[in-house]
Amino acid sequence: MEMISATEWLGYIASGFIAVSFMMKDIIYLRLLNFTGCSLFVIYGCYISAWPVAGMNAFVACINLYHMIKIYRERSNTLTATKE
Repeated sequence: MEMISATEWLGYIASGFIAVSFMMKDIIYLRLLNFTGCSLFVIYGCYISAWPVAGMNAFVACINLYHMIKIYRERSNTLTATKE
């Protein structure tokens, strides 16, 4: 039986994060888990020199980060407005 390399484990773990993220009802958890999975896939893609994998996942990670910041700012503004 062949041992699974650390690189393969990284790919499997990244896939797991992506898969679990789509099961989330809360958009924050979905974005956070998806961002983590995408970031791991960027590392994985760079390590195996799969530049399309790394590039696409970097792009999706940036989209997730953008939306998480947007949601955080909207919630902060809502909390500030309700305190006034």
